[in-house]
Amino acid sequence: MEHIREHRSLLADAERRLLIAIARRLPPWINSDHLTLVGLLSMPLAAVAFANIPAAPWSAAAFVLALAANWFGDSLDGTLARVRNQQRPRYGYYVDHVIDLVGTAALFAGVAVSGLMHPSIAIAVVAAYLLVAAESYLTTHTAGVFRVSFAGFGPTELRILLAVGAIVVANKPWVDVAGQHARLFDVGGLVAIAGMIVAFGVSAIRNTRALYLAEPLPSIQLATTEDTGDTEEKACKTNSFGKLGENTF
Repeated sequence: MEHIREHRSLLADAERRLLIAIARRLPPWINSDHLTLVGLLSMPLAAVAFANIPAAPWSAAAFVLALAANWFGDSLDGTLARVRNQQRPRYGYYVDHVIDLVGTAALFAGVAVSGLMHPSIAIAVVAAYLLVAAESYLTTHTAGVFRVSFAGFGPTELRILLAVGAIVVANKPWVDVAGQHARLFDVGGLVAIAGMIVAFGVSAIRNTRALYLAEPLPSIQLATTEDTGDTEEKACKTNSFGKLGENTF
């Protein structure tokens, strides 16, 4: 799939230089598929570690290590493919985002059962994430732009916030907010939900406006039954898997 990757997070430039430097030094027997597997397996491990924090606070350290492994695998697989000129655009795009969806669901399942965040809030976080993810995928398909970050925050910054939060709740899971005693991760979860809903709304409005201006409503031109049938047949052929793959490879 041809698209522009737009990454403007706070750490994007420094992270890009670091990833390229690491990719150039990896031994030849390590390929991008190995790194993708590391990214996939690390999130269930992170979920288990987080769920265990109330019983064993040292699990916060294991959680941080699992997040670091996820960053290493998830961020480096594409960089390694580009450095070695081994890109597989459709495969990489599809697999990377499937793993992101599975990883996020697994992680917040662990958060929900930990008792450090109310399960309803954890579910709402995942729902808000799915809204943002779906809108991002639609933007990539219709506008040709894949935005990785919003308001300076991308996946790496969010991992850092989660890591710091896990270390804090291992020692102090409750905080006082406006005179109310609340779980730290409940507060953080509500802030995250609000932020993602705003990100979804802003992006949806911006892209809808841009697409409307690019494709204004045409004047009425009545089509014959035969023309309509031909158009539908062509659309079906164009949207078939084989034709789509041919056009986007």
